[in-house]
Amino acid sequence: MKLVNDVAAGALSATAAFQLGTVGAITTDRYTRAIAPLKPKQAGILLVLSLFEGMSQQDLARKMGVAPSLLVGLLDELQDMGAVRRERDEHDRRRQIVVLTEAGRELYGTCAAAAKAMDEELLKDVADPEAFRAGLRQIAAGMGLPV
Repeated sequence: MKLVNDVAAGALSATAAFQLGTVGAITTDRYTRAIAPLKPKQAGILLVLSLFEGMSQQDLARKMGVAPSLLVGLLDELQDMGAVRRERDEHDRRRQIVVLTEAGRELYGTCAAAAKAMDEELLKDVADPEAFRAGLRQIAAGMGLPV
């Protein structure tokens, strides 16, 4: 008795969900290696801070879509690297403001360059890269993600 027949296996591998999941997992693994010792979520923190300088930890956690408790550990590591610093909010001493340092800006540049190089590799065989990106943005928007 076969546990998975050829038709079922072919049907699974032909789905966009399966293909995106597989490509996404491989791409994430490669990107993680390319930006080491940073973690992908830390690259995301650097991205957000490069766009919105001086955010509270709570606002940053909301913008990132992560639990504040997870963010603390990621920020601790970034602070140890000299990429961010925490400052007390001058209007509310209970709040910590996270600020990107010059070293953090350089790390962000490294992450962006790694992503750009990966883009070139990933899209080298795609006939219309802009149409592909537009399709990905449509999928992301349909899932409620920022695009």
